[in-house]
Amino acid sequence: MYELRGKRVFVAGHRGMVGSAVAKQLASEGCDVVTAARDVVNLERQVEVERFFETQRPDAVVMAAAKVGGILANDREPVEFLQRNLSMELNVIKSAYESGVEKLLFLGSSCIYPKFAEQPIAEDSLLTGVLEPTNEWYAIAKIAGIKLCQAYMKQHGARFISAMPTNLYGPNDNFDLQTSHVLPALIRKAHEAKCGGADHVVIWGTGSPRREFLFSEDCADALVFLLKHYEGYEHINVGSGEDISILDLMKLVAEVVGFHGRIETDPSKPDGTPRKLMSNARLAAMGWEPKTELRQGISLAYQWYLNSAKT
Repeated sequence: MYELRGKRVFVAGHRGMVGSAVAKQLASEGCDVVTAARDVVNLERQVEVERFFETQRPDAVVMAAAKVGGILANDREPVEFLQRNLSMELNVIKSAYESGVEKLLFLGSSCIYPKFAEQPIAEDSLLTGVLEPTNEWYAIAKIAGIKLCQAYMKQHGARFISAMPTNLYGPNDNFDLQTSHVLPALIRKAHEAKCGGADHVVIWGTGSPRREFLFSEDCADALVFLLKHYEGYEHINVGSGEDISILDLMKLVAEVVGFHGRIETDPSKPDGTPRKLMSNARLAAMGWEPKTELRQGISLAYQWYLNSAKT
């Protein structure tokens, strides 16, 4: 077990949905949570990152910083999704090792797996098939991060581990319709349709793809659990173990939000991967399981969106 009490833990990306949840979870572990805004240290600039690690000397690192977005954003900005994510992870992981960090947890994404991977997707499915074209740039960057952690472990014995969260949602999510992931986008669509008195909403694709979702605070709980208890070479999945079709998800969101109009699909838009359900067998065998049911989580995320829209 890696004892967190009394340690300085740097959470990279603390303003994001996952990073903020991790920072909140770590606060209850008796450790000193270290954060840095972009104007203090730009993770894409090697010199700034090296200087930060030299002066702050964290004992542990959670690498949650990333450029993220949905299908539309990935399609429009492939250079940014590949280049910016590579820069951040290379700088942080390298500087962590050189400054003597005891343990590092790198966060990947379920999009690292092949488009047609066998379901539920086990960790050893990585690099066994072609990626989903709509987000391959982001996926390649995340795969590189996993392999870099493994390289440091293999060559130097570094305690650098990787976790692969499924689709996440919750407080501090991005609800911008141009750049958000599917669940916050559906919440905002339903809310605006309700407020505008619309008789229908339109969702991208056929609505048939199935996706798995995990509440961000459950994910944070799992990540802190792994930071304390896991030191394996292989990355480990973090998910709920259940999936739902996009159409059924929209129906559930509409119920929570209070939108009673029609739900229409737009088959001219891409569906993405047909199904993406990760196996959480390894994490479950270690004794961890999620606490937040999907409807409850959507309600909490919607309430956060309403509160943030007022400020």
